[in-house]
Amino acid sequence: MPITDSQPDSPSGSRPAPAALDDIPGPAGLPLLGSMLDLRRDSLSTFARARREHGDVVRLEAGPPGLRSVFHAVFAPEGVQQILASQAANFRKDHPLYEEVRQAFGNGLLTSQDADYLRQRRLVQPLFTKRRVDGYASAVTGEAATVVDRWRTAEDATVDLVPEMNRFALRTVARILFGLDAEEAVAAIHRCAPVINAYVVQRAYVPVKIPRHWPTPGNLRARAAMDELDALCDRIIAGRRAATGAADGPDTAGGEDLLSLLAAAGNAEDGSLDATEIREQVLIFLLAGHETTAISLAFTLHLLARHPEEQARVRAEIDRVLADRVPTAADLDRLPYLTQALKESMRLYPAAPVVSRRAVAATEICGFRIPAGADVVVAPWVTHRDPALWPDPERFDPGRFAPGRDGERHRYAWFPFGGGPRACIGQHFSMLESVLALAMLLRAYELDAVDEEVPVAAGITLQPTGPARVRLRPRAGAGE
Repeated sequence: MPITDSQPDSPSGSRPAPAALDDIPGPAGLPLLGSMLDLRRDSLSTFARARREHGDVVRLEAGPPGLRSVFHAVFAPEGVQQILASQAANFRKDHPLYEEVRQAFGNGLLTSQDADYLRQRRLVQPLFTKRRVDGYASAVTGEAATVVDRWRTAEDATVDLVPEMNRFALRTVARILFGLDAEEAVAAIHRCAPVINAYVVQRAYVPVKIPRHWPTPGNLRARAAMDELDALCDRIIAGRRAATGAADGPDTAGGEDLLSLLAAAGNAEDGSLDATEIREQVLIFLLAGHETTAISLAFTLHLLARHPEEQARVRAEIDRVLADRVPTAADLDRLPYLTQALKESMRLYPAAPVVSRRAVAATEICGFRIPAGADVVVAPWVTHRDPALWPDPERFDPGRFAPGRDGERHRYAWFPFGGGPRACIGQHFSMLESVLALAMLLRAYELDAVDEEVPVAAGITLQPTGPARVRLRPRAGAGE
């Protein structure tokens, strides 16, 4: 898939001027289907083209007359800030996409709202304090060392970074949050998650939804995948119960991982979780806790493989800081250029490329009135590539994130972790896991890109639709 057309909007690179307050521009689309086919074929390029041709607030219509869906895309960082942060209470997760995610994965931390969300976030917050997250470093480096060893036997010295980083991130989150060996989970999630992802996204954007209980091939495939993941979570919970010998659930004494915290909440009068709620939290954290980090890792490694001069600069920093020792949490601040490369990868390939909300009340954004009840999307994929915010936006340039340069741009010109009260609870965990894993892999191997471009599509997360293969060149004495 071509990424985006990065030609400036005008000779000066400025954005088109807004129209009248209620006259929100947008593509005309087809007479009968509007922009539905474009969105289904390639939603990321459709959004990018809409911003380029119509500006920072765009109205899109999809579907036949009488059944047409209407939604508004907001690309300017000032508007993103309103939706995610300063007016977050007015923009709820009532969008059709989140309803489909709830139906598929339950009402966990990703999709819950109001009192349910506040209660769930309070329950799991102790796992994500900086002190606790820093304590996960040895688990991260242990799993990274396993990858280093396995790559020594890679066929033709070539690996596909997408499944490799998915496996690494899933094993890491399962070890830290659930205290288990994740091989069974790896196989089940890699088998089932793509089926559910495609089903959820397809249902979210069609004007007429077939009832889920009808025995269509798509419904049956999705139901089988959901049942398999539910059964996996039940086995994880039962395995912990059996291992601890607890009659009512996982051991609650230590409170050292997610299952312990959830079980402890199940015994508290003001925060009880039933078996279904515990399963839903386990499932959301297994999926959301690994997939976003895996995407960032895969694309950072692939971009460095495509840019050998940047890879050499990152590796020189790693060698200088670490020499032969295993990295620790204290090394995050000592590896600034590696962190810059990671952030630049997250700019170009944000793991959550599109974020959806629904407006409660009518709101003015960037000179336009968004009506009450309107479905609204913000798109890191588009904002992160806006030439008015990021000169030469398609170029991989870790220097954009050099110390002191954050003040050159709006706070919401870069928002891979969302923002405001619903910002990702695990962002420090993700950064620590990513930096430490990248340091170990790049110290052990030099990478040469086999695939120059990696096609992607928008699902619940960014979905690589082709391989991201690299050829490995072991470094003498590294990782021994």
